[in-house]
Order: sequence, then structure tokens, then C-alpha cells
Amino acid sequence: MSDTDQPKTMLDPLSARPLYVQLADVIAGKIASGELAPDRPIPSENHLADEYGVARLTARRTAQELRERGLIVTVRGKGSFVVAQPPNDSPEDSEPKD
Repeated sequence: MSDTDQPKTMLDPLSARPLYVQLADVIAGKIASGELAPDRPIPSENHLADEYGVARLTARRTAQELRERGLIVTVRGKGSFVVAQPPNDSPEDSEPKD
């Protein structure tokens, strides 16, 4: 099965959730699954816009959303990269150490 045969995650333009949030959730899922590896670039804004059929401004806002979630870091002139250790809200991290 080639990449073109795989179903793409479709965004719902009629949803109350903004497209940039929907797309950020898709990218966050790829980060969580390991499809987008730590310290590696995420697709460019232009690539995201083309792949998901959204405006470049929507793709830009998606990157901003991912930065706010602490999932990516943007390096001027190089692009946006998956952070080495994404924030973890699991309860075992918040337990006091003995």
C-alpha cells in the first residue's frame, strides 16, 4: 500500500472547532504515535496547507497552537521541530518522590 492509498485524516470545515485546532490535533497525534520523531522537523506550513487543503494562514496558526501546547519549537530560518520530550500530564509525574 503506497502513501497515496492511505486515507488522509479529513478536517471538518462545518465543525464548531476551528480548522487549526483540528489540524493541530492531527499533528499532535502523529507526534504521540512516533510518526513524527523528536528533534525532527514537522512538515512546512506550505506542505500542511497543500496536504490538508487549508489556507497557509491556517497552517501557520496550527504551528502556533502546537508551540503553545509545548509540542514543537520553531527555529528561525530552519523550521519547526518536535520537542525532545513533550509535556506529560500523567499522574505519575505529579506524585511526590520519597
